[in-house]
Amino acid sequence: MFGDPVFWLALTNNFIWTAIFLTVPIGLALVMAAALLMSPRSRAVVQPIIFLPRILAVAVSGRIFQGMIFSPATGLVAWLNEHGFSISDPLADPDRSLYAVAAVDIWHWWGFLAVVFLAAMRQISIDQIEAARLDGAGFLALLRDVLLPGIRPTLILMLILTVIWSFQVFEFIFIVTQGGPAYGSEVLATLAYRHAFFEGDVGQAAAAAGVKSLFGLCATAAYLWLQIRDSADASF
Repeated sequence: MFGDPVFWLALTNNFIWTAIFLTVPIGLALVMAAALLMSPRSRAVVQPIIFLPRILAVAVSGRIFQGMIFSPATGLVAWLNEHGFSISDPLADPDRSLYAVAAVDIWHWWGFLAVVFLAAMRQISIDQIEAARLDGAGFLALLRDVLLPGIRPTLILMLILTVIWSFQVFEFIFIVTQGGPAYGSEVLATLAYRHAFFEGDVGQAAAAAGVKSLFGLCATAAYLWLQIRDSADASF
C-alpha cells in the first residue's frame, strides 16, 4: 500500500478535505448562528431554509449540482459560457474536482452546523450578551469574546466529529465523481471501495480502510483527552 502512489494521493486529498471542512462550513455556520441569535424574528424563516439541504438525500444533492450547476450542457456553467465566461466543468478537471465535490458537501452540511451552534449559543446568559453589547462590542467582537467561549464544548465536539467524518467521506465523492478524473478526487474510502469491489483486492482495501479508521481513532482519543482534562480542571 505504501508503495502505491494513488494511496498517497488519496491520503493527501483526505487531508485537504479535512482542512476545508474545519474552516469553511464551520466559519459560515458560526457567523450565521450568531446572526440568527441577534435577529430572533428571522429564525423561523431562515433556520428551515439553511437546514433543508441536510434532509435531502445525498444522491439528490449530488445530482442537483451535477445537472444544474456543473454541467457544461445544462447547468450554471453552460449558462456562464453562453454569456461570455469561459468556464470548464470542474468535475472533469483533476485539479479542481475535489474542491467541486467539497462545495456540494459544504452546501449540504453547513446549515446543520449553524442550527447546532445556534442551539448552543441560546444557552449563553442573555445578561452576558447584553453587557457586552452595552460595552460597545460589535458583531465580530461579540462572536469572538462571548459566543465562541460560551459554546466551546460544542465547538470542540463538532471539530472532532468533522475530522472523523472527513476521513470517512464516501457518498458525495462516489456519486459525483467516483474518485476521478485521474484520481483527482480519490480519498481513502473510495480507494478501499475500488480495491474491494472493482479490483477484488481485499487486502489492499482492508489496509486503506485501516489507515482511514486510524485517523478517526486519533480524533476520538483527542476528544477523550480534552474531556478528561476539562473534568480535572473543573474539580479544582
